[in-house]
Amino acid sequence: MAVVIRMKRTGRKNRPCYRISVADSRSPRDGRTLETLGLYDPVSPSKDAQVRVDVDRARFWLTNGALPSETVRSLFKRSGVYVDFGKAKAKRDRSGRKKATAKGTQRSKDQSMRADRKKTRQSARAAERKAAAAAEAATEE
Repeated sequence: MAVVIRMKRTGRKNRPCYRISVADSRSPRDGRTLETLGLYDPVSPSKDAQVRVDVDRARFWLTNGALPSETVRSLFKRSGVYVDFGKAKAKRDRSGRKKATAKGTQRSKDQSMRADRKKTRQSARAAERKAAAAAEAATEE
């Protein structure tokens, strides 16, 4: 089940208001939701009252793989959901992955041999084309 964070339209005609909600990606825009994370009121006169988000729950859903829409992502940035988000994770030590194995060395050897053969075929074809063009030019004169 793919989980998305998107806006659900509420409000009346010419006076939109949106709920920032978590839903299954297959459900309709104004359909069933898993959780409501906040509100977005674009018509509100004050910038502070426009966006209200439960930051902890938003981070929870993002860490569990929920994908926000573009508009929700920008609202989350404005409300500080992404501040210090994901920075605590340390980079894994993957130094042992560069080890050469017999199969890997054989594979790289085979690839280089194939590349060399391809280059020789290409140069041979180019030489044939040049010879044919030279012979055609000689017959025209």
